[in-house]
Amino acid sequence: MTHRDPSQPNRPPRFDSPAQEAYLRLWRLYDRLKLIEDELFASHGLSSQQYNTLRLLKAVLPGSMGTLELASRLISRAPDITRLVNKLESRGLVERRPDPADGRAVRIMLTPRGAGILASLAAPLAEVHSRQLGHMPPGDLAELIRLTRAAGSPHEPEGSLWRPEDA
Repeated sequence: MTHRDPSQPNRPPRFDSPAQEAYLRLWRLYDRLKLIEDELFASHGLSSQQYNTLRLLKAVLPGSMGTLELASRLISRAPDITRLVNKLESRGLVERRPDPADGRAVRIMLTPRGAGILASLAAPLAEVHSRQLGHMPPGDLAELIRLTRAAGSPHEPEGSLWRPEDA
């Protein structure tokens, strides 16, 4: 079955199914929105994955997080969390400390310099979010959140912070 755009009945179908169209539209939207934030993060020498790592570590201050826990909380999978942490550590944005409960493991902690970068990004990032989705009324944003939760829930592992509470 092919999926036709009802507003253009004479045009050949662009998608094989509504599910394919939804997926490809999400993928395209992600790409378009990511371009906007990538400009901001690049101006601070960060990738979006590095920014997200700093953001997660800020949330547990004054504490720290184990490497595997940090990797599990990232928005996108990090195939090499060690390399990601190494880059942030080399810039003085995070530091490793021995895990007092397990001498073989380390804990990752945000440094004051890392917190400073996050603080300097706060206002520009709010502007980025406004550029990304500020054109949508609050009710539409709430509906978008609801729909993306419903679409993503079956694909989130048990215990994931991204899994809706009612799933």
